[in-house]
Amino acid sequence: MTGPASTEDQLREALEQLASGVRAHPDAYRRVQREWRRRERKRRIILAVVVTLVFALADAVGLWALNQSSQNSPQVVFNDPAPPQPSPPQRIPR
Repeated sequence: MTGPASTEDQLREALEQLASGVRAHPDAYRRVQREWRRRERKRRIILAVVVTLVFALADAVGLWALNQSSQNSPQVVFNDPAPPQPSPPQRIPR
């Protein structure tokens, strides 16, 4: 069977010719690295802005909800009984 071997050889030769014609620009890696870093920086800045906006929106909604409460009824935040007052320390007789 020489068919697949000859096809494989032809493909290998074609790819070798194609690869021999490719010349990398000497500054290509640095250029791509700068672009990648710029995109990463932009992504981080956008993420920080979105997180800040979500946090500010949640605070605003919370404050608005607290402000909408009825002014006639007292707002009890903690309804625990008052802690007992500690008694003064006892002197131990000697």
